[in-house]
Amino acid sequence: MLYLVATPIGNLKDISLRALEVLRDVDIIASEDTRKTGMLLKHFEIQKPQLSFHAFNEQRTVSRLIELLEQGKNVALVTDAGTPGISDPGYLLAKAAVDHGLELTAIPGPSAVVMAATLSALPLHSFTFRGFPPHKQGARRKFLSADVECPYTLVYYESPYRLKAFLEDALDVFGDRQASVSNDLTKMFESTLRGSLSELNQKFASENIRGEYTVVVAGRSEK
Repeated sequence: MLYLVATPIGNLKDISLRALEVLRDVDIIASEDTRKTGMLLKHFEIQKPQLSFHAFNEQRTVSRLIELLEQGKNVALVTDAGTPGISDPGYLLAKAAVDHGLELTAIPGPSAVVMAATLSALPLHSFTFRGFPPHKQGARRKFLSADVECPYTLVYYESPYRLKAFLEDALDVFGDRQASVSNDLTKMFESTLRGSLSELNQKFASENIRGEYTVVVAGRSEK
């Protein structure tokens, strides 16, 4: 059985009892970063072999994990933080398992997408997760422009190195919509700033930017 196991995005207390049970019981854990997962396992006194599984070895590792599953092994897939398969190669393994007729299930838990969207105080009757935008400005603006007419709340991931550029482009492409920027979710210095895109641009112009960010932007018809 393949288990897609959600792990904490910051606060280790957010891990579920079921996730701990699965991590203790499986034969092997496929980890985006074995060092980070190793710290999590050590904290909860879990000793299991790990197999590195990330964007640079995904094809080779998928084949190896499928072999293990076909041998009857139980495999847990975890990402660095949050729910595997969201903006990481986890979906490739899930698809391969389905294609090979293998069983899989998910152990639900923390997700920065859902938490940031909830904290945005924007309408969530429907929303669209767009992941990480392209790094270069031209491609990023084209990426954002595809959703200019979308009436639903939009959610993006962004790195500290490109947050300012992203907010500037979002203001130019979308106009001065309401938005929020969340950082360090579930951690001691968790923050969510809300306001118009122009206000957020002004705020982050002089801000010391660290960590990973989740940006939520109102849809076209939302105020």
